[in-house]
Amino acid sequence: MKISRLNSIEQYVISKETATIDELCEVFGVSKNTIRRDLNELEARGHIAKVYGGVTAIASAGAVPMPVRSGLHPADKTLIGRLAAEEVADGDTIFLDSGSTTVCMLKFLAAKKRITIVTHSLGALAEASKYENLSVISLGGIYSRPTDSFVGLSTFEALSTMKINKAFMAATGVSIENGMMNTTFLESEIKRGVVQRAAHIFLMADGSKLDRDAVITFCRLEELTGFVTDRRPPEQYMKFFAASGVRVRYE
Repeated sequence: MKISRLNSIEQYVISKETATIDELCEVFGVSKNTIRRDLNELEARGHIAKVYGGVTAIASAGAVPMPVRSGLHPADKTLIGRLAAEEVADGDTIFLDSGSTTVCMLKFLAAKKRITIVTHSLGALAEASKYENLSVISLGGIYSRPTDSFVGLSTFEALSTMKINKAFMAATGVSIENGMMNTTFLESEIKRGVVQRAAHIFLMADGSKLDRDAVITFCRLEELTGFVTDRRPPEQYMKFFAASGVRVRYE
């Protein structure tokens, strides 16, 4: 019975992405002490993590696997990668977010000098290793297969020692009201930490991400230095970015 309950709680949290202690008590008809013991066991499985007042899925059920995302809109991602690379100057230390778009800028950095790449993305680490002019710093952590990135306490600790000139960020969804959004708690916390440490923040996203909602906001759009995309955004976005002093790059 206990194993069945544990499995049901795990499936419930992953499907809902987040849940409170009180919610789980009500749904599964058990006490808070029982739920807390169950969550301790479930956290060890590696699919969920305890947070203040509840629990969150480390990898959401709705997350699209990286191999699938990498094959979507390849021409648009290459364009965005080229435009984003033009924002990098010799001597910069830049952060590359996890995602299938951010990694596309690396091949356009091959001619630049003294560039340091900081990243928790396995894909970015593998691609950056191909270019001798790029110094690469890995944040390390626990590998998350759905996001193809490393997460966890050690990732946060490594990030806290970094000085970042420019951060190139990805997002699951983008809106004027809610800013840049993501689907998983630990990934969003890393993104939020990068935003706090970077002198300049650039969003790399194609037009399909605009007006798309996700669970967690990690950066407001007015905090951006620039938005790099594949085509001219809708007029309400252009007006917002102009009023906020955010540069918009597209072709």
